[in-house]
Amino acid sequence: MRKARTEALKRHARRVDAIFTAQERGNSGTPDQLRDLAGSRASFEEVRPDGWRDAEAAYAKDPSLAREAGSGQANRAIRALQLETRLRTAPERRAVQFVDRWQKLHLTSLKHYRSGTMSDYRSTRAEMGEMAKSLQRDPQLESVLANRKAELGIRMESGRRLGAELAYCHGIDITRGRGLGL
Repeated sequence: MRKARTEALKRHARRVDAIFTAQERGNSGTPDQLRDLAGSRASFEEVRPDGWRDAEAAYAKDPSLAREAGSGQANRAIRALQLETRLRTAPERRAVQFVDRWQKLHLTSLKHYRSGTMSDYRSTRAEMGEMAKSLQRDPQLESVLANRKAELGIRMESGRRLGAELAYCHGIDITRGRGLGL
């Protein structure tokens, strides 16, 4: 079974790498490449449920893993896939990762604000906003993070859901309409 999983990983990695290569050249994946990717996902799913999702999450973080695994050197990709599986299935680990990333982005946004690089500041804040929105799609993570509000910069309880509270406390959800009195 291990050999079948490894072969499915390699086949999937080759398909993903082909699409990454096309994207590097400014193209999107061809219909044939997308069809091949769907087929490799299906065969990967048969031998390891959610394996292709975990592999693609690992490839998104480090695209070189797809090229390595596709060429037969799958050890690093397997370790990354296992880590992604643990992150997906253990909300406590995802919570730690979320808090760490949130704190780094917050410090980065402050640094950009102080230095006057407002475009970088806005892009960092937008990324924080996307993180806050992502909690709406992950209630399990949101419930685990509810005990870590202080680490996320939330000082007072307002009764809002955590994602909305994050956005509000950090001024991410304030839009132009509020300033105009709408």
